[in-house]
Amino acid sequence: MTVQQLVLGFVPLLDCAPLVVALEKGFGAAEGLDLELARENSWANIRDRVIVGHFHAAHMLGPMPVASSLGIGHVKIPMIAPMALGLGGNAITVSTALWADLKVAGARSGGSPAQQGAALKQVVQERCRRGLLPLTLAMVYPFSCHNYELRYWLAACGIDPDREVQLVVLPPPFMVDALRAGQIDGFCAGEPWNSLAVDQLAGCILTSTEAIWHHSPEKVLGMRAHWADAHPAETSALVRALRAAAHWCDRPENHAELAEVLAQPHYVGESADVLLRGITGRMVLEAGRETHPVPDFLTYADYNANFPRPRHALWFYQQMLRWGQLSASPSAAAVARSVYRPDLYRASLDGTPFSLSTDAERALESMDGGDNGGDADAVRGFFDQASR
Repeated sequence: MTVQQLVLGFVPLLDCAPLVVALEKGFGAAEGLDLELARENSWANIRDRVIVGHFHAAHMLGPMPVASSLGIGHVKIPMIAPMALGLGGNAITVSTALWADLKVAGARSGGSPAQQGAALKQVVQERCRRGLLPLTLAMVYPFSCHNYELRYWLAACGIDPDREVQLVVLPPPFMVDALRAGQIDGFCAGEPWNSLAVDQLAGCILTSTEAIWHHSPEKVLGMRAHWADAHPAETSALVRALRAAAHWCDRPENHAELAEVLAQPHYVGESADVLLRGITGRMVLEAGRETHPVPDFLTYADYNANFPRPRHALWFYQQMLRWGQLSASPSAAAVARSVYRPDLYRASLDGTPFSLSTDAERALESMDGGDNGGDADAVRGFFDQASR
C-alpha cells in the first residue's frame, strides 16, 4: 500500500477530536494515510493556510468553505466539505459582572434561551437608558455558526445585534483572557473555552447553542475543490478515517481516554477533567454549582452527524444575506448549495460499516431536497420554533 502524507490544520477545540483520533488511534494509517496535524489559534490562519496549500484539508467552521467559494471576506477559492465533523459543542458565556446583572433581570443558571435572552434585553435597555456603552460580545469568525447563532438568538429575543450590542471577532483560545481583562462582556465559542472561563472565575455559561438550535451544524472537513478533484482516492480515504474516528469519539467508554488525548499540549492542551465536561455534556455553568446535564451538547457521529447536509450550507447563505454580508443571486445560492458534498460522503463510505442504509439515505435526501441542496426553510429545531 502506498502511504499518502496529508497535513491537516485544526484549532484547539473539542470538535477537532476526529482529526486527533484518526492519527492517535490509527484510523488514518488503516486507510493508508500518514497524517500530520498542525495547530492554529485562529480561523483566519486555517483559511489562509488551506488556500495557499500549506494544509491539504482542515477542521473548518461550517460556513467557512461557503464564504470562500462565494469570495466574500477574502479571495475567492472554491472549496468543498465532503463530511461534517459533528453537531453542537458551542455555548454563550458572560462575565461574572454581567451575570450578576442578568440574575437581577430574571436569568437563572440553566435557564432557557428565551428566559436568558429576556433578561439580557432588560440589561441592554437599561444600559441604553443610562447612556452606557453597548455590551461587547465576541465570536470566533464573521463566517461562523457562532456568529449566526448568536445573532439569531439576540434577534429572536428582541435585541438588534448590529445596533444594541457590539460584536467583535477573537480567536477561541483568547476568549477567556479577554473576558477576565474586561475587554469583552461575553462570547460565543466552542468548548473547552466556556468551561475554562467558569473554572477561572471569569464567567458563567449563559446557554448552549444546542439549546438555541437542537442538533445545530458545526465544523466540517474543508478542502480546496481543486485538490479534492485531483486526489479523489485520498479524499475518500480521509473521509473514511475521520468517520471511523468520529464513531470512536462518540462511544461513552472512550470518553475518558479521549479527554486525556486532547489534553496533550500539542492538541487542546487543557485539563482532561475540564475537557470531559463538554465531551459528556455534563457542564458546570457557574463556579461552585452542581453539574448541569446538557443532552447532546456535542455529537461526533450519532444522528448522522457526519452527513454534509446541503440545507445547512443554504441556511448559512441565508444568514449571510440577512446580516448584509452578501447580496442575493441565484448563482450565489447555487454555489452555496454545491459546497456540501453528500455524494462524496456516500461514495467514500460505500461498502464500509458506516455506509448509509437505503432508508437513511432517503430520509436525509428528503430532508435536504436531494444532493443539490434543499430548502433552508426546512431547517427545524430552533428554540423559538422558527428558522429565519
